[in-house]
Amino acid sequence: MQLQHVNVKFLVQNPEEVDLEPLIPVFHGWIQEQPGGEELLLDIADYRHVPAGPGVVLIGHQGNYSVDNTDNRLGVRYNRKAALEGSNIECLKQAARAALLALQRLEADPRLKGKLRFNGRDVEVFVNDRLIAPNTEATREAFGADLRKFLQQMFRGGEFSVSYASDPRKLFTAFVKAAQIFSVADLLDALA
Repeated sequence: MQLQHVNVKFLVQNPEEVDLEPLIPVFHGWIQEQPGGEELLLDIADYRHVPAGPGVVLIGHQGNYSVDNTDNRLGVRYNRKAALEGSNIECLKQAARAALLALQRLEADPRLKGKLRFNGRDVEVFVNDRLIAPNTEATREAFGADLRKFLQQMFRGGEFSVSYASDPRKLFTAFVKAAQIFSVADLLDALA
């Protein structure tokens, strides 16, 4: 199974303290600066009015970045839209690195007053393509080995647990919890 449209979301600590309003000028600055170089950033969509929804989305040509509150689980999410060459593990790494680099920038941005921080443990992995990866047991079996290998690298061989969304109407989703706390820098270093 060759995965495409991989999404990775790193959950934040103290989500009730995070104000999404300052994200709009922060993301506008990213559009002006084009910091990644590899991805073209285009526009912003503000969904703060949607309960348990997508939050604030920075729309790009190759992928979207967001501070996403789907299912009342606030986190920084990267949604790869363009096809990517490489193995499933390489696609996972690309999406995780993109989300982590965005999270690192957000953690350091003074306009967010240090309130947007990774909780150190919780990660969600989605495949935003129901044709390639329907939310079924067969997908979990086909994708499980690659996901575990990727997570072992990212968590440096540390323990973690994985559970899956069961509703077949939802995207294929893995909920991951590390046994120990990691910083964004730790995870980026592990994926380098």
